[in-house]
Amino acid sequence: MIEQTVEDLTPLVGTYPACRALGVAPATIYRRRCPSEPGPKKPRPKPARALSAEERQKVLDTLHSERFVDCSPDQVWATLLDVDQLYLASVRTMYRLLAEQGESRERRDQLVHPPYAKPQLLATRPNELWSWDITKLLGPAKWTYFYLYVILDVFSRYVVGWTIQHRESAGCVFRRSGPPIPNEVRPLFRGEVGRRFRSMWAADSGACGPPPSERSDAGVEVRPEPSRRACLGWPSCVA
Repeated sequence: MIEQTVEDLTPLVGTYPACRALGVAPATIYRRRCPSEPGPKKPRPKPARALSAEERQKVLDTLHSERFVDCSPDQVWATLLDVDQLYLASVRTMYRLLAEQGESRERRDQLVHPPYAKPQLLATRPNELWSWDITKLLGPAKWTYFYLYVILDVFSRYVVGWTIQHRESAGCVFRRSGPPIPNEVRPLFRGEVGRRFRSMWAADSGACGPPPSERSDAGVEVRPEPSRRACLGWPSCVA
């Protein structure tokens, strides 16, 4: 964008004044106008001390021999020097020759982690998945706060229950909105991670039933299954 502006101002004020006004280095503009073409890659000259074809094959035959079939190039190199008083090539050359043949790889066991997909939840109808959150609100005086608890139906975005407390409490009761929820409908609760979301419960008449200590299937924090995907998003009007 800035480079195009410089090109537009060049016929009027020149390249250098335009670059100075916009804070662009003139060398950048000149380089972009006349980009250099990459030249052909020059072949690497063969070193004078490179191994010949016969010497390379001798190193590979030694590494493939029954004597060193289970040894690493470091062990082969050290054994040839200590026992046979023979030097064929450096350790790095042995590794390079094996790599050219596709015989060099990582021999140690490597821990491979499977791809992890973040567990999510998806609501396909009302009263199937509820989400709730706590919003801290400023009070009328300094250092006074209120805590707004809201239960939201994920599918319809309907506020199922809410309450305002002076402090965070595990025994708060939500004010239910709308008609009672039938007993056969068991919506899943989804709360954020934290102690307050694991300990609190909603116990308005018919809204959620008794506290979790009296129900085995009424946990507030639900661990989502990988097969259920989530669409959880709180609208800004809730806060």
